[in-house]
Amino acid sequence: MPRPARKRSETGIYHIMVRGINKQKIFCDEEDCQRYLKTLGKVKDLSSCEIYGYCLMGNHVHLLIKETKEHISQIMKRIGTSYAYWYNRKYERVGHVFQDRYKSESVEEDRYLMTVIRYIHNNPVKASMVQKPEDYKWSSCFTYYGGREYLPNLVETHVVLDMFSGDTEARKAQFRKFMEQENVDNCLEDERRERASDDEVRETIQKLLKGESINTLQYIEREKRDDIIHKAKEIKGSSIRQIARVTGVGYNIIIRA
Repeated sequence: MPRPARKRSETGIYHIMVRGINKQKIFCDEEDCQRYLKTLGKVKDLSSCEIYGYCLMGNHVHLLIKETKEHISQIMKRIGTSYAYWYNRKYERVGHVFQDRYKSESVEEDRYLMTVIRYIHNNPVKASMVQKPEDYKWSSCFTYYGGREYLPNLVETHVVLDMFSGDTEARKAQFRKFMEQENVDNCLEDERRERASDDEVRETIQKLLKGESINTLQYIEREKRDDIIHKAKEIKGSSIRQIARVTGVGYNIIIRA
């Protein structure tokens, strides 16, 4: 059965979400994130597209992009092909890096544009990776708040900020207030994962420790501890806070592991 055609955006603006193949990690370290942003910058120049927001998570990416000269499918093909070639060379692997078909939705109204940018920036908060969206290093939120971009001029923040009134600082303050509002934003048919119970997480970590007490994580050598925690973070339905609660290991230690 042929795939349904993607809905074209009258504004040219799309919310994109692309996952790693089989939901595998596509960003394993900071160098990977830096490379992806550099790829975005190169494709932006080549395709004359506009980037309004991004968030790089472990196994997926959220983008808010406006097509101009090139169709969004060509833009995403350029990004995916370039990054996958580099990624496979770095990790000495072959095959697909991204799932075959990215998810997209058209953004037709200013109000929904605002909803999408807030949703994108709050992804790390919902995943219990940080407490505030601006604390996450690999999203465009910090740039909107006036922070220094990793890649200068990558994000067209003025498009969103100009929806507010006043001078530059006033608009940034209003945007921050909007970001901090309680919300139930739900974009791209958001797939809420089923949460694992504490008992399930504890049992899995116990297996990783091969019978040792879960409390040993608090005093074993750092390399072994971080290896166990890294594997624990891959438990389906688990969260950073939950792992901290179950193991007694500090929240920040688990984030860095």
